[in-house]
Amino acid sequence: MIYLSPPDVSENDRIALNRAFDSGWIAPLGPEVNAFEADLAAATDRKHGVALSSGTGGLHLALHNLGVGRGDRVLVPSLTFAATANAVAYVGAESVFVDCEPSSWNIDPDLIAEAFAEAAQENRQYDALITVDLYGQCADYDRIEALCAQYDVPLIEDAAEALGATYRGRAAGSFGTVAALSFNGNKIITTSGGGALVTDDEQAAQRYRHLATQAREPAAHYEHAEIGFNYRMSNILAALGRSQISDLARRVDRRRNHNDFYRASLGDLPGIEFMPEAPGCRSTFWLTTLTVDPEAPADREQIRKHLGSLDIEARPVWKPMHLQPVFAGNTSIGGAVSEQLFRDGICLPSGSTLTDDERQRIVSEIRSLF
Repeated sequence: MIYLSPPDVSENDRIALNRAFDSGWIAPLGPEVNAFEADLAAATDRKHGVALSSGTGGLHLALHNLGVGRGDRVLVPSLTFAATANAVAYVGAESVFVDCEPSSWNIDPDLIAEAFAEAAQENRQYDALITVDLYGQCADYDRIEALCAQYDVPLIEDAAEALGATYRGRAAGSFGTVAALSFNGNKIITTSGGGALVTDDEQAAQRYRHLATQAREPAAHYEHAEIGFNYRMSNILAALGRSQISDLARRVDRRRNHNDFYRASLGDLPGIEFMPEAPGCRSTFWLTTLTVDPEAPADREQIRKHLGSLDIEARPVWKPMHLQPVFAGNTSIGGAVSEQLFRDGICLPSGSTLTDDERQRIVSEIRSLF
């Protein structure tokens, strides 16, 4: 079976896990967590990292700490994984979904500007904006950060798919007041399951750690003055993360190499268009994605099903949030671009363990349909 993006683990990872196990630090926190947080801060050009049990939990904590709650509105890209919008629902706020721009597939800054201006005319404002660095490519932060500063809207960066990417020389994870990372099994680095927040605000980092450990007060007994959450990463999984992140550059290079190969091997086929790499961006190409014109000799579904019949995993791009039944009542700003990408878009196997022979087989099978 050729999977879309399987975990990339090595003997070094096994050694790191055994080191943590042999240290006796089996309980949730320990020296590996502290060291991994420092590694994450360095990788994202931040001052502080907070290792957590998931990226979704990180988004939840970020919104909670900003005071976002019931009756509030948060701008969220429609073209994303559900976790981004779920975190908004966790705090009782409403996601207002924003379409993407064709030039990057990321949230459209023009639509953000329109939304902020319209809210200002109504003497309202959005309580936060969450950007998503889609499929490993950073959003247009020059424009987005300026808009957030102009309208005084807190910016949260969802960089779950983009660790190792850059935007105009700045690292993914370095934008906004705080950024969330994911180390799920299909991500560029994995801790089996896990995530993190990275920030430059020391007080906020301490607050995230406090909330993530059930908001336990510093007392000999178990004292709680507010509701907390069980979101901290274990010492053993942090050891795996430290080993994985030391290999980040190779993993990104390998995925970019896959993307180059797919473009060179499939770019001449009629109706095939790859996700653009926007100017100033260096994407990780966490997943190589492309669209297939419905009038091409083979459409998206024919390609996907043919590959599936050969035990080659391929998936449609994210189904936009404004099309999801659970968010049917939410407001959506635009939507035509993300709808077209969902209709025609496909993700190809892109993991850093994918071999040259496997990707050649994938290309040959796709070309056989044209």
